[in-house]
Amino acid sequence: MYWVDAVVFGLYFVAMIGVGVYFLTRNKSATDYYVGGREMGTGHVGLSIVATDVGGGFSIGLGGLGFTMGLSGSWLLFTGLIGAILSGTFLVPYLHRHTELRTAMTFPDLFRVRFGKGAAFIAAFISAVGYLGFTSSQILAGAKLATATFPDLSFNTILILMGATVVGYTALGGIKAVIYTDTIQWVVLLSGLAFVGIPFGVSAVGGIDEIRALLPAEMMSMTNVSWQTIVRWLVTIVPIWFVGMTLYQRIYACRDEKSARRAFYMAGLFEWPVMAFLGVGMGMIARVAAMKGLIGPEMASGNAMDPEQGLPLMLNTVLPVGLMGLIMSAYFSAILSTADSCLMASSANTLADILQRVWPRRFVAKRMLRHSIGVTFLLGAIAIALATIMTSVLDLMLMSYAFMVSGLFVPVVAALVQRRPNQAAAVAAMLLGGMVTISLTLLKISPLSLDANVFGISASALAYVVVSRITTGKNAGPLERSNDV
Repeated sequence: MYWVDAVVFGLYFVAMIGVGVYFLTRNKSATDYYVGGREMGTGHVGLSIVATDVGGGFSIGLGGLGFTMGLSGSWLLFTGLIGAILSGTFLVPYLHRHTELRTAMTFPDLFRVRFGKGAAFIAAFISAVGYLGFTSSQILAGAKLATATFPDLSFNTILILMGATVVGYTALGGIKAVIYTDTIQWVVLLSGLAFVGIPFGVSAVGGIDEIRALLPAEMMSMTNVSWQTIVRWLVTIVPIWFVGMTLYQRIYACRDEKSARRAFYMAGLFEWPVMAFLGVGMGMIARVAAMKGLIGPEMASGNAMDPEQGLPLMLNTVLPVGLMGLIMSAYFSAILSTADSCLMASSANTLADILQRVWPRRFVAKRMLRHSIGVTFLLGAIAIALATIMTSVLDLMLMSYAFMVSGLFVPVVAALVQRRPNQAAAVAAMLLGGMVTISLTLLKISPLSLDANVFGISASALAYVVVSRITTGKNAGPLERSNDV
């Protein structure tokens, strides 16, 4: 990277830290810190949702999918469009119309109202751990990207620098800093890919016709994907739109139901087709660059490298001086926009749903803002440490998704549709669903070649039904569904 690129890149990071410092002086309470004072509008929240969901993991991961399977990799984000529409249609109205949730700040607040404190505590633990994994995946994505750009620096050095930056401005500024920087980061990412990365990449490899001639025919098809993979993406990603703490924070942050619903629909359309095809397209260009030896003769087969490294290596090779800094800032924008949101989610779960419930006298309201900043810094350090022992961005991200989805999705559906949901059944569903998914994943067992999450959700649903029948009338949730829902 030339000094001009380094300056552009450096200024971008300074600007992000500046936003965090700005909001540090303006946050007055935990409500400001975690849900933005409940005054956000459609535009900022919508862009923040898509920036968070299509972050470093998906951006770098989509490049890897484009590199290995071509256009069919775009189906990964089609599941995001489905999830956004369903969530905007069903979840948003429920949360905004339920009187008991109008002061809520976290996802487990839904469990507390509909099931009880015990179920809420378990949901908080699952969510906090899952989002800590999300944060690590984004830091890992940033380190992978930066390693190709700064080959003279060690991987761990880059990883720590990336993590420290993300943790710093997130912990200082809270959710408003996250949402406003997400807006900037998404604009930078979309502009960088559409107007810099794609045009220069296509030109460098010889044009569209050259890409079509060199890539295998199946990579230009939308059917180069197994049904098991489609099922895996569906059951892992669609439900996250109902159990994602980052999404609940944004729903609570919106000034009204209408703004929140529009924000979700906007985010879904930006995910697919816009970002889906930009992401895999960049990966396909990187594959051609590898085949032509533009990113190293030893990689000409396209198989002797980490697919997720192909894209950053290609960009580092083909972009002219000055634009390299811009496109690197674009990809780091994607990484930061997800890492900050995931860290905020884990922090809120840990502090508001766990620590404050266990030690209410220690974590009192007047000191919650200070505690919020401290907990966020601590969890950020743990996320950095976790990232040092993982290797695949997409695997880490999807494992974190699966851990949350398999345990939480069935109870959330029950909370939304049942008049009197069952607390004992919800606890059983969370524990069994998560245990089945993690066990199958760690043991590398995949019956019928299906993802472990399929069996985790199935086990969770079975547990909920069975325990509900056994305990009917004995251990139901604390509240019936409100008349205004």
